Amino acid sequence: MRKPVAPFPFASGTTNRFGRSSLGGGVSAANSNTRVFGPGNPASNAPLVGHHRSTTVNLGLNSERSRGMMIQRLRNQGIQDERVLDAMMAVPRHMFVDEGLASRAYEDAALPIGHSQTISQPWVVARMISAVCENRVPVKVLEVGAGCGYQAAVLAQFIKEVHAVERIRGLYELAREHLRAQKLIGRVRLTFGDGMAGLPGIAPFDAIVIAAAGIKIPQALLEQLAIGGRLIAPEGTTAQRLILIERTGAATWHREELESVRFVPLRPGTQS
Repeated sequence: MRKPVAPFPFASGTTNRFGRSSLGGGVSAANSNTRVFGPGNPASNAPLVGHHRSTTVNLGLNSERSRGMMIQRLRNQGIQDERVLDAMMAVPRHMFVDEGLASRAYEDAALPIGHSQTISQPWVVARMISAVCENRVPVKVLEVGAGCGYQAAVLAQFIKEVHAVERIRGLYELAREHLRAQKLIGRVRLTFGDGMAGLPGIAPFDAIVIAAAGIKIPQALLEQLAIGGRLIAPEGTTAQRLILIERTGAATWHREELESVRFVPLRPGTQS
């Protein structure tokens, strides 16, 4: 059983468990000690758009080098799981963002993808996947909040069976388009539906990654976690933290609080 870990002291100038400054390398929220991750606050994260089409072409020519720089930055920020780093090196993040934002694809920043949502910044994608895969190789993973499909694409690089649910029709179609372009439709099983309900007909899952924050983690998702499996999700309203949960028995779960974060709300139902 994993031992409880005390919440990190995000006082000014402190570091998290990876020795990474809580204030560096990202967009700050109103509280400068809280990291803003995507899907996050689009109003505060949204960059200017309208770059010329050649930006995408040039970035495509240099994307391997750009991804290499991103991977080195992730290493410096404490990400150590080589499976995750290799997966993020393999997935062209610039192909999952708007053409006008392609030149910023490999920055450590969340970028808007429409519908008041964002693609998560690289560090938080790596952090969440690393946490649920630590010392294990999950076979079947559920992602709640597929967004533009990037995180599902990363998971599919080394997870045998990836299921992703998206509740916003426009984003579901966008994710499907991106995953098809990367020839990942067969490896990622994408569903348009209510992520808070999960996929009970396919459960249990060895890992569940939730990309939106609820007041508390839905019991339906906890029940769909396999014994020994892990779930990671942001939890809270104004003040949010990443929560890592491991199912230890038929009716028991171990809970661990991680970094302070800021995500969009987890909502029920679907949106056409």
